[in-house]
Amino acid sequence: MRIPFNFRLFITDYPFRELKGPGYQLLDQVIEWCREENLYVILDMHCAPGGQTGDNIDDSYGYPHLFEDEISQQLTINIWRKLADIYKDEPIIIGYDLLNEPIATYFDAEKLNPLLEPLFKRITSAIREVDNNHIVFIGGAQWNSNFRIFGPPFDDKLVYTFHKYWTEPTQEVIQEYIDYGNMHNVPIWMGESGENTNEWITDFRTMLESNNIGWCFWPYKKMKSDRGVVSIKQPEDFNLIIDFAGSGNYSYKYIRENQPDFKKVKSALNEYLENCKFQNCIININYIKALGLF
Repeated sequence: MRIPFNFRLFITDYPFRELKGPGYQLLDQVIEWCREENLYVILDMHCAPGGQTGDNIDDSYGYPHLFEDEISQQLTINIWRKLADIYKDEPIIIGYDLLNEPIATYFDAEKLNPLLEPLFKRITSAIREVDNNHIVFIGGAQWNSNFRIFGPPFDDKLVYTFHKYWTEPTQEVIQEYIDYGNMHNVPIWMGESGENTNEWITDFRTMLESNNIGWCFWPYKKMKSDRGVVSIKQPEDFNLIIDFAGSGNYSYKYIRENQPDFKKVKSALNEYLENCKFQNCIININYIKALGLF
């Protein structure tokens, strides 16, 4: 179980930035559930201070400021060190996926890419001050796709992780990662893929397994989609939220004049929370079969 988290749940608001927040208790709870079901866990910082991707997936401000802001870097290091200290003796946790999909393709790779591995080294060094038990997962630049920026492994418990979407499900697509692993005698892991047809999922998954590469498919749940383990039913009036958010117009005048009815929005969001519960979801049997799990 790869658990994505937002750094904001683990610190207090500016300017104090104390390592406190609801995230610690929430993470404890989900790890306890995983322990009860014997589901191994990888912690994934999906949203880092300053933004590591510069897109909606990291809940940032449209640019990977993390790599140019020392305060954000130190916050990232501090959060990982604290989490590692908390879970250093937790055997249900496999390890720590430090930064999800750093540096999107439309930023200055020549400028930003050289800054990624040094930050990984700093985070890993801080983790090793308190935890020598767990694996550290290192993702490539440009949506976890570019390993060419990396030198040799700098820690004896590293796994290098790549993501792949919308490519042909063939070995040629992942051969460069296999080559990196073979060159440095280091494990590689396909940490995220999916949102495709069941036929594609089957082909990609079996190709990975034929190369002894572990995998984690994304997402577990999605609304009105069979491209995941389960589907969430769309609530009544949810289109009011979709249409308003998707307008692209964020002027105060537009917001004042076009806000959807508050009661309907609140009702739709409450219904969404109910529909998210597993017992209210639709199980996508054919997708599970494509993963080889049924």
